[in-house]
Amino acid sequence: MRVYAYVVGDSEVELWGLSSRERLARQVAEFGNATTVDALDSLPDDARVLCIRADYLFESRTLKSLAERDDTLLRCVSDRRLAAGVCRRDNVTRMLLSLRAIGAEHGEEPGFAVVEPAALAAYEDRLRKAEEPLLLPVSEEPRGVLEDHLYGRSYKGITDLVTKWFWPRPAKHAVRACARLGLTPNMVTMTGIALMIYAGYAFYHGDYWLGLAAGWLMTFLDTVDGKLARVTIKSSRLGHVLDHGMDIVHPPFWYLLWGMSLSGPVFGFSLEELYWWTFAGYLGGRFIEGAFHSLGECSLFDWRPFDAYFRLITARRNPSLIILTAAMVADSPEAGFFGVLFWTAATTLVLLVRLLQATAVRMARGPLRSWLAEPADAAVAYPRAFRTFSRTRGAYAMVSGTSP
Repeated sequence: MRVYAYVVGDSEVELWGLSSRERLARQVAEFGNATTVDALDSLPDDARVLCIRADYLFESRTLKSLAERDDTLLRCVSDRRLAAGVCRRDNVTRMLLSLRAIGAEHGEEPGFAVVEPAALAAYEDRLRKAEEPLLLPVSEEPRGVLEDHLYGRSYKGITDLVTKWFWPRPAKHAVRACARLGLTPNMVTMTGIALMIYAGYAFYHGDYWLGLAAGWLMTFLDTVDGKLARVTIKSSRLGHVLDHGMDIVHPPFWYLLWGMSLSGPVFGFSLEELYWWTFAGYLGGRFIEGAFHSLGECSLFDWRPFDAYFRLITARRNPSLIILTAAMVADSPEAGFFGVLFWTAATTLVLLVRLLQATAVRMARGPLRSWLAEPADAAVAYPRAFRTFSRTRGAYAMVSGTSP
C-alpha cells in the first residue's frame, strides 16, 4: 500500500551537503511505494501517512521499518521525544499534535503504539552488520558528529581487512571532499573504471608497480563511491550495476594479464594451465557464494563468526592485491601470480566445505539464519566477534566511544 510522507517543521543544519528536507525526501523515495507530500488535505481518510520531524536524523531503514507498521509513534532514546509516526489520514491530526508537543518526556499516547528504534530493526543483511537504527536530534549534536554517524552507518560490518581497517578514515575525507565539490557517485565509479582498465594494461606490459598503484587507488575509490552514494542518498540503478559489475568481473582478468606478462613456466607449471586454474578458482568461489543464498536468510560470510573472520582474508581483490604487492617487494612477479592462484584455490576449497556443511544443517534444521540476526544474543554468545563485525568502528572516528 502506498505511503504518503509528510515532513513536520524544518532544520537549518545541512549534513553531507543536504538539507533535512532534501535528505528525508530522498530517503522516502528509496521506499519505492512512498511519496512525499506538502499538504494532507487532498488525501483520502484511509491513506497511510508517515509523519517525520525534520529536526531529527534518521537512517532510511528506520523510516522504512516504521512505515510498515500501523498507528505507531517513534520515540528518540536520547531525548525521550517523539520524532516520527505512521497512521491513517483520519488520525493524522492527533499524531501531529503529539509530534509537535513541547515539554515533558513522552510516555503512552492513546490510540498509538510507541516504539524506540531498537524495536524496528537491528540486523541489516545488505551491509552485513547489526546496529540499532539511527535516530538522533539534529540540534543537540555538532554537525561533524552527525555526519560521522551517517558515514559509519554506510559501512559494511563484514568485509575484507583492507576495506574494514585501512580505508574508513581516509575514505571519509574523500567522501567529504566529493560532497563539497558536488561530485556524484557515478563520477567516482567511472574514474575507478578508468583506473581498473589502466591497471590491467600496466600488468600486461610488466609495469607492475604502476599497475598496483592504479589498482590500489581504484579499490579506494570503490569504497568512496558506495559511501558517497549512501550519505548523499544518490544511489542509482546504473551506479549499482557499474559498481558491483566491475567488482565481480575484473579481478580474474587482472591476474590473467599479470600472468601473460611472464615468460616460461612458473614454478614448473605452464602458463596456459595456470590461466585456466586462475579463472576456475575465482569463478568457483563466486558460484559457491551464490549457491549459499538458496539455503536461508543469510549469505555465506555472515552465517557464523568463522565465516565473518574468513571474509577478511578470502581471495577477493584486496587480499589478492596484498599478495601481488608483497611479491613485488620481494622482486618476484612470478611469486605474485602463483601466490594469488594458490590462495584463490585454497580459500575456494574452504568455501566449498562451508557450503557442504551449511547444506547439511539446512536439511536437518531448516533455513539458515545469520548469527547476527539477534544482536543481543550474538553479543553474549560471541562477544569478541560481535564487537568486530556488528559495525566498522573505524568509520566512527568522531563519535565518542565508537573508535577502535
